[in-house]
Amino acid sequence: MEVYHSINEINTIQRPVLTLGMFDGAHIGHQSILKQLNTIAEEIDGESILVTFNPHPRMVLQPNCDLKFLNTLEEKENVLRQFGLKHLMIQPFTKEFSQLTSVEFVKEFLVNQLHIHTLVIGYDHHFGKNREGNFEQLQVLSKEYGFNLIQLPAIEANDIAVSSTKIRHALIEGNIDYANKALNYHYPLSGKVVHGDKIGRTLGFPTANLAIEPNKLIPKDGVYAVNVFVEDKRYLGLLSIGFRETVTNSREHRVEVNILNFDQDIYGTEIRLEFLAKLRDEKKFNSLDELISAMNQDKENALQRFG
Repeated sequence: MEVYHSINEINTIQRPVLTLGMFDGAHIGHQSILKQLNTIAEEIDGESILVTFNPHPRMVLQPNCDLKFLNTLEEKENVLRQFGLKHLMIQPFTKEFSQLTSVEFVKEFLVNQLHIHTLVIGYDHHFGKNREGNFEQLQVLSKEYGFNLIQLPAIEANDIAVSSTKIRHALIEGNIDYANKALNYHYPLSGKVVHGDKIGRTLGFPTANLAIEPNKLIPKDGVYAVNVFVEDKRYLGLLSIGFRETVTNSREHRVEVNILNFDQDIYGTEIRLEFLAKLRDEKKFNSLDELISAMNQDKENALQRFG
């Protein structure tokens, strides 16, 4: 997959079959679009291309919003590489770019610069200034500028249309099972290992404290079974998200992982997690003995299910 951060970096693309959108999470609905994109491109001897935007338009248009994302830009690229996409164009989203009307965007960007052959969009796609562009308008524009237009239906999971918003809500509620099913992969979380107060090791559960990118969505506080990747080697881990009220009065929110069968110094290392299942909610215990007993039970549960 070729990745571009400016339209000027793109050389000639043969019969571009294009879709566009944030694709936050690259969930099963997005994957269905990409599959169709690649199928059409193969049929016409063309090349598939996704145009996405960075930063998220809402971060530019509503700078005070507290929107959290399913994927960092690096995670999004890694996920998209799995689905046979030929080209990924990451268009810088600026105030100036946001003022393009839907007609200007199609004419100047998609037709004159990218020379699209076919445009494939999802069932609820809107674009352009004030999100004024829609499928009906695209039908008119496709005839005027001579490109093919295909709209795909909604993809459903548990009889509910899948969307990035629904997956965010599921993760905020700690519903890892739904999120993983809707994503069709394990929800990821990455961070650099930073120094903590080293309380975990005194309890027999040394943890790696993670510094997470500010706009990345962190699931509901609790204890989770996770895959941990350290330099591409996989381990099973217990991830704790919360305030650790049993051992400290601090209100600092922590994300820390106990990596099972692991004993290395990894301070400063970037590690990657995959959520497997939620084991329990965060809880304030009456004593350290109760906490240690619960952590041992978490470990046993994780090993039985995923070890």
